[in-house]
Amino acid sequence: MSMMKTNLNQESIMEEWQPEDLNPETKEILGRIANTIRQLAMDANQKANSGHPGLPLGCAEIGAYLWGWAMRFNPKNPHWINRDRFILSAGHGCLLQYACLHLSGYDLSIEDLKNFRQLHSKTPGHPEKLDTAGIETTTGPLGQGFGNAAGTALGLKLLAEKFNTETCKLFDNKVITLAGDGCIMEGVTSEVSSLSGHLKLDNLIAIYDSNNICLDGPLAETCSEDTLARYKAYGWDVFEVDGHDFDSIHRAFSQIRHHQERPCLILAHTIIGKGAPNKAGTHKAHGSPLGEEEVRAAKVALGLPEEEFYIPQAVINYFESKQQDYQKLESNWNTLFSTWADDNKDKAQEFGLMLERKIPDDIEAQLNQLEIKTPFPGRKASQAVTEFLGNELPFLYGGSADLSCSDMTMMKQFPIVAPGIFTGRNIKFGVREFGMGTMAIGLYQTQMILPYVGTFLTFTDYMRNSIRLAALQQSHVIYQMTHDSIFLGQDGPTHQPVEHYASLRTIPHLHFIRPAGNHEVKMAWIAALRYVGPTIIALTRQNIPDMPETVVPYAEGLGRGAYIVKKESGQAAYTLVATGSELSLALDTAKELEKRGHPTRVVSMPCWELFEAQDDEYQQKVFGGDIGKRVAIEAGVDQGWHKYIGREGIAICMEDFGASAPYQDIVQEFGYNVDAILERIL
Repeated sequence: MSMMKTNLNQESIMEEWQPEDLNPETKEILGRIANTIRQLAMDANQKANSGHPGLPLGCAEIGAYLWGWAMRFNPKNPHWINRDRFILSAGHGCLLQYACLHLSGYDLSIEDLKNFRQLHSKTPGHPEKLDTAGIETTTGPLGQGFGNAAGTALGLKLLAEKFNTETCKLFDNKVITLAGDGCIMEGVTSEVSSLSGHLKLDNLIAIYDSNNICLDGPLAETCSEDTLARYKAYGWDVFEVDGHDFDSIHRAFSQIRHHQERPCLILAHTIIGKGAPNKAGTHKAHGSPLGEEEVRAAKVALGLPEEEFYIPQAVINYFESKQQDYQKLESNWNTLFSTWADDNKDKAQEFGLMLERKIPDDIEAQLNQLEIKTPFPGRKASQAVTEFLGNELPFLYGGSADLSCSDMTMMKQFPIVAPGIFTGRNIKFGVREFGMGTMAIGLYQTQMILPYVGTFLTFTDYMRNSIRLAALQQSHVIYQMTHDSIFLGQDGPTHQPVEHYASLRTIPHLHFIRPAGNHEVKMAWIAALRYVGPTIIALTRQNIPDMPETVVPYAEGLGRGAYIVKKESGQAAYTLVATGSELSLALDTAKELEKRGHPTRVVSMPCWELFEAQDDEYQQKVFGGDIGKRVAIEAGVDQGWHKYIGREGIAICMEDFGASAPYQDIVQEFGYNVDAILERIL
């Protein structure tokens, strides 16, 4: 049955099923919860003298309905696997979520609300996953939470397909995201909404807080689209409700809970800053506290006491009475799981493996047995590794932004995820790099999937902010980025990354690895699997030789970030440091220097971040003492290299964008051959 638009104040058009209206007592207590949310939001913003009160006041009824009635969760176990997931895409309105988490019994105290936006508090200015129980993902940059929600919904569909049976639905939860006008306007939301509609994600619900106000003024100044028509075109079912009317909200949610077949958009008409007599409905309620006088006036208008952070006893009693219901939801699921596990022992074993996401202790030994011919492009070596890992790690899922045949992300032994068909382990994201990045975070946040995604390295610019948020919340996402240098050739400078190595190395908690040869590609994957955080593996398009010098154990080689692959024959005259495909060039150059009587050390440095994590003694072993003239060889800008080679060191790096030409012509043009390097350094 297809869901259709429900107009304001119009009875449900679904004749086959009519939801029961909320009874008056329920609506009365939900109304009190909504006003309590408003009270807590106003007081916390005012105490911090900072924040965004407009959304919490405008969406208070939505928050009260979700936490007080509609959502399935257990505050005593925020990680219960079959909970409904709420993601606040409009993260600036976080006091809505903080208030609801506190009221419903999560580990978030009234003191935490009083410490809103203070140093080291559990209530930062935008929701942060690592800080606060009940926060599913770090949000704030508009639209990205929407993408995280879409990725989580996709991941849960993959898990449901794998583990649900006709008699036991282990996964029947919903993913709910709350988005504002800013989220709806951001391009990333269009990307993920289009793909979600295509895939028919029937567990994804987006609430659009439609208050016609942006931070900078009325929405009409910048946007006049028909959002409902747009989402219908994406393949979504759409609803239109009064965001302050519990019956209107309830009718839409009840239909979705029982009859959802596609992703659903609920356009909720709200008044930003509702209750503030002079600022409600204006952009003045959006991005700064209301002010003491306006707060006092709002409390009078809403019938709230002057006491700060006041919570009515009736609201406290209501949520206390629901604690048993919350815990019963999980308890019933645990009983269901036990029955399912007894009847499906193989599936239960795989469920445990995926929930733990454990990397086998012997993974290095297994990869060492994997034969990869040489010379071989780094991208194809990586595909050989992922196809091997796919058989060993049931939680590994891959995807690409319309480039799987070029970035080699496809695990050929598994099918492709298709509309309404979620048996595959390869995801085609289409030409939606930013959306792919946000959805990868959501896939990881299912708690049972380890995602890797791919595109060309230069296109990390499209997805940079999603990579940054993955690093901020330490999401375990692996990025297989190919076409890693000017040596990709004739596609030219639009596709040739030169500033990207340096740019990506600046992101805290992101590991950027540029492996040289097949063995380092294998070891790069070990590093990426072991590091619980985001890793970019940058891989070549062109063939590169395998270098016996790099075939050392992980703990002595790539796992150190930098390591000596060739020792000097005497007192070092030169130390050459290189990454990726340039390592073979460094080794060839060192041979020529040795012939000319210049003892030369060669260091492979595939991952600066891993090297910086080593102790002083090891770092001195690689770069300390008198090791001659230091030379960095890398086909990117030289930013950052002088930390390792010193002010007097020579950086054989790029000083401009590349060029469109055959590979060998590029080599000659930019001086990445032995003769050109010798001329530079001798």
